[in-house]
Amino acid sequence: MVQKYQSPVRVYKHPFELIMAAYERRFPTCPLIPMFVDSDTVNEFKSEDGAIHVIERRCKLDIDAPRLLKKIAGVDYVYFVQKNSLNSRERTLHIEAHNETFSNRVIINEHCCYTVHPENEDWTCFEQSASLDIKSFFGFESTVEKIAMKQYTSNIKKGKEIIEYYLRQLEEEGITFVPRWTPPSIATSSETSALCRKQAVSLAVVVPDAAQKEGQSGEVLSNPSGAPEPVVGTPDDKLDADYIKRYLGDLTPLQESCLIRLRQWLQETHKGKIPKDEHILRFLRARDFNIDKAREVMCQSLTWRKQHQVDYILDTWNPPQVLQDYYAGGWHHHDKDGRPLYVLRLGQMDTKGLVRALGEEALLRYVLSINEEGLRRCEENTKVFGRPISSWTCLVDLEGLNMRHLWRPGVKALLRIIEVVEANYPETLGRLLILRAPRVFPVLWTLVSPFIDDNTRRKFLIYAGNDYQGPGGLLDYIDKEIIPDFLGGECMCEVPEGGLVPKSLYRTAEELENEDLKLWTETIYQSASVFKGAPHEILIQIVDASSVITWDFDVCKGDIVFNIYHSKRSPQPPKKDSLGAHSITSPGGNNVQLIDRAWQLGRDYSMVESPLICKEGESVQGSHVTRWPGFYILQWKFHSMPACAATNLPRVDDVLASLQVSSHKCKVMYYTEVIGSEDFRGSMTSLESSHSGFSQLSAATTTSSQSHSSSMISRWRFC
Repeated sequence: MVQKYQSPVRVYKHPFELIMAAYERRFPTCPLIPMFVDSDTVNEFKSEDGAIHVIERRCKLDIDAPRLLKKIAGVDYVYFVQKNSLNSRERTLHIEAHNETFSNRVIINEHCCYTVHPENEDWTCFEQSASLDIKSFFGFESTVEKIAMKQYTSNIKKGKEIIEYYLRQLEEEGITFVPRWTPPSIATSSETSALCRKQAVSLAVVVPDAAQKEGQSGEVLSNPSGAPEPVVGTPDDKLDADYIKRYLGDLTPLQESCLIRLRQWLQETHKGKIPKDEHILRFLRARDFNIDKAREVMCQSLTWRKQHQVDYILDTWNPPQVLQDYYAGGWHHHDKDGRPLYVLRLGQMDTKGLVRALGEEALLRYVLSINEEGLRRCEENTKVFGRPISSWTCLVDLEGLNMRHLWRPGVKALLRIIEVVEANYPETLGRLLILRAPRVFPVLWTLVSPFIDDNTRRKFLIYAGNDYQGPGGLLDYIDKEIIPDFLGGECMCEVPEGGLVPKSLYRTAEELENEDLKLWTETIYQSASVFKGAPHEILIQIVDASSVITWDFDVCKGDIVFNIYHSKRSPQPPKKDSLGAHSITSPGGNNVQLIDRAWQLGRDYSMVESPLICKEGESVQGSHVTRWPGFYILQWKFHSMPACAATNLPRVDDVLASLQVSSHKCKVMYYTEVIGSEDFRGSMTSLESSHSGFSQLSAATTTSSQSHSSSMISRWRFC
């Protein structure tokens, strides 16, 4: 398996030329990197004008590995080839390195880049990426991989320190300014060059004070006052190290790499909005930074959010009055760590009455709104306290809990809520304080604990009776001034007291079922299954030419091909026979086939756009301006991997990819709409199909009054 690494962008508040002067001092050897024994120059090239300087070095490394492993491998040192390409005109340095030793067994590639900051030409950005592929190593592949990753991550941490060390060394020598490269025609004589050097020396005395006034001090991203400072922007919306530390916390280099790689994947497959970095990080933490597992559950969650419009729940859904009066829970200040504090008086709440009056789905939706509010409060507290806050604390008071709370439908609703929250709000619970647990609590805990993730369970603190008032109790986590009055504190808590729900508010099972159906069918999206040999098709009749067909769909599972066809005559309604039928109903959605098998492409119907291959997890939006009236068929077809062009044998990658699609089945969730040309606000000559994000968890939540399809990056352009 190939191990990959991608760094955040590290910003140095120093000019590029000064950073290059510090970087060159690392050669031929660097005392700050003990494993870097020596380096020899193999090739060197300089352009006539001095703007291009390419140097290739052979570096000798003493890897910190067990002596036995070195003896088996038969080497004491490992050699790498490093090629540095400096372009003084463009102010860039590209570094490429690969291993020379054991290159037939182990493949290591690294690429680093120093560039000028896009928003401040006196700052420098640094970024690096690497890959490790161990094909074979005398049966010690796993050991070598661990050693290599350990060595690499330790050197990554030292990289910034080394540059800072040599910057201080330059400053001690009186070198705080290095002039930029200029074409030879500007400075032709030696006298002019000497004058420039003289001016540079004089500037070295003046520049530091001036630079300090402009915020360009000698420390990298320093902030002596401790007050929050604006996060430095980076090109192409990349993450920089200072932003990660300020808003996401201290991450290891490998954790940073996982975050950046998953974020890049989302940017590539969901053009436009993507979830916020804090939310991506939560899914990674919940899966121990396994990118594949985190990506799978995150895509499922994003699809779920879109289907049920969870992003808009705080703005569009008003809780019923019964919940506002009898749901004994609410937000109450924050704990000592700055986390938002949610108080739930479960023992005073009539769970049976709430379920009978509202139904399971209404309770679930209310809990989702609480979680959405929690995400918003975490963002606010991050800004207020100047440190990353990505979770909240929940205080649950169980005084009054009895067997009534173990009513089976109520427990069933609780388990459903836990299941949904665990799947879609991972790592949002920082701490759960359970107070005044009665004797009946172990029975409830036995029922619900199997449905709670192990990582979440470790955050539970349970106190019986008045134990919460003693050492290690509530005062360790919450300031005395905000302890609620019902727990012996002095702070008035505005959480409803709960109480019994009047039976006059109870509703019949049929009423509740209809209400539940209404709550969770409030979505414009439909689901469909696509099978190998059985595409899913929908029919759109167009009366007026130049109408606009728009679509928005997500590929939930497998890879599909999206096609658009036109026919002058209407297809026959789908048959529903049991054998070879044109219509299939499955738990994952319907499958409808409209194009008759006797129809011929080009005679009975025509393709109006080129096919679009869509990968699993992608979100696609697009529009098509119709040229003729008639019947248009939108088709989602199973994508079969093509065989290798040179032979009839499939490629290994294709075979592995095909195995991931179980039973040759794909799933899509889609929405289509026909808009009159006079009502369409986009450009009629530049309508595009694009891959876009959909979650309001995105940092950019504003929508333009212009058509989204005319501003996004297109996969294909329609005429």
